[in-house]
This record gives sequence, structure tokens and C-alpha cells, in this order.
Amino acid sequence: MHFLIAGSSGFLGTRLRERLTVLGHDVTPLVRRPPGPGEVRWDPYLARLGPEVIDSVDVVVNVAGSPTAGNPHSKNWAENLMSSRVTTTRVLAEAIAGSDTKPVFLAGNAVGIYGDHGSERITEETHSSGDALLARVSRAWQAATQPARQAGARVCILRTSPVYDRRSQPLGALRLQFKAGLGGRLGDGRQFVPLISTRDWVDAVVHLAGKQDASGPFNLCCEQVPTNAELTRELAHQVHRPAVMHVPAPVLRAAAGEMAPELLNSVNTYPKALLDSGFTFRDPDIAAVLREGLSPSR
Repeated sequence: MHFLIAGSSGFLGTRLRERLTVLGHDVTPLVRRPPGPGEVRWDPYLARLGPEVIDSVDVVVNVAGSPTAGNPHSKNWAENLMSSRVTTTRVLAEAIAGSDTKPVFLAGNAVGIYGDHGSERITEETHSSGDALLARVSRAWQAATQPARQAGARVCILRTSPVYDRRSQPLGALRLQFKAGLGGRLGDGRQFVPLISTRDWVDAVVHLAGKQDASGPFNLCCEQVPTNAELTRELAHQVHRPAVMHVPAPVLRAAAGEMAPELLNSVNTYPKALLDSGFTFRDPDIAAVLREGLSPSR
């Protein structure tokens, strides 16, 4: 298959591009700088994407967007978080809608769309609730795929949980923090914290690209989502350090601003649609995800 990838230079885009190349697929990165061999330049803020780009591919993947790490008290940061995701998605969806071939659209999104649901198990049919920043962003992000869906293209919404890998955030920072003996639970620690390993995320995207009857939202998270307290204990165990610190919820709310709900909300997601499609996880629980993510061979 021939893949067109927006966000191919980011952590997930790079890992996906590497895997697709190993599997023998053709990959065309969309870039905003002067293009190199095999790349296509675009500027989603200034111009539409030409149909000649879309008509030549089988799958369009969007994992573009400004970093979620930043100043959570900054209005510009929050606006960029929204616009970078919604604009790129809308431009790609409109290009797919206007194409003759209607390639598959694998559109990035986040499990933050659900908001706080306590201990309730969340499947893809669970409603989005609350007004937290990432919930608002994710709802608009998903809505931006509408032109492609209305035109009859197969669209998969990649509701991605934090990907745990020592080469990236949040595990890169957490590893150093816990190794320094500064690890600890956030709030009461009872909130569920969805996550996934890099290899399972990449494999899931490749799986959905080739699964002709797969469409709609998919929770990209491990099968057994831990609580924050369970994550804290397991990470401390795997880096061989105690984790006795505790950050009270009011302190987190003051420090983390708009991102505080992502640390304190309970999101007990379950990848029902992905499992029903025949996908098999290599890292189904917190212990396996951290072993893979902390591996020095990564």
C-alpha cells in the first residue's frame, strides 16, 4: 500500500514510517519545509491539498499537531493545540472528499475526548463529557473528518492514549523523575490512566489500514488500564526506586492549569473495537507496557 503521512517527523510519525518501510509499503511524508526526495510539501494554513497528491495513495494518516507539552496557562498554547489538529485534519478530509480514489483516512485523536467517567469502563460507544481542554479539542478534531466521511471514504478515528516510550514524553520525563526517587501518585491515585506501548500503537495503525471493514472510532490503549497508583508502583518497581512522593490534587490544579484534568480525570478505556477487529496486543497491561517502553534497546 501507499501511505501519505502528515506529522511524519514527530515521534509517532517516525515510528510508523519506519515500520511501514520495513513491511515494504510506500510512504510519502507531507512536510512544511522544502521537500526532499519522495516528500510532498504542504501548508494546511494557506492552501488546499491538490487532488493529484491524494489520488496516488491508498491510505492517508494524520498524526500532525503541536506538542501537548507546553505552558498550560498560555492562551496561545491552547489555541495552537486546537488549530494544529483541526486544520490539518480538515484540509486532509476535504482533499480526500474531492479525490477520485477516496483513500482510507486514519485520523489522529485522543482518549481525552471522553472526559472523566470515574471507574466506568469506556468503550468507543461511550459519550464525550465535560469541558476540559483536551475533550474540547478532540471533539472538534473528530468533527473535522466529516467531509471525508460524507464523501464515502473509510475513516478510522485513532483515539490514542499516551504512548509510553523512554524516547518520548511522558515516560522520558517520568523515568528520570522516578530514578531520582521523586516518583509518587497524583491526587488520590484512584484515577484510571490509559496508555499504550509504541509497538502496539504502530501495529494497531497498520492493522486498521489493512482491515477493509474497519471504520469509526478506535481506542488505542492497552487492554488492562491501570490506576495512577498502580502505574506509580509498577514504574517504581521497574526502575528499582521507592515512590513515596504525593502531589495533592489542589496543587496539581494550580500548577497544571488546562492540563490538570488529563492528570486527575479517570478514563478507564477499553479497546473493544480494536479487539473485535482481530487485533492482538503484545503489551496488554502496565507491566508489559513499561518493560517495553523502558527497554534500553529502544
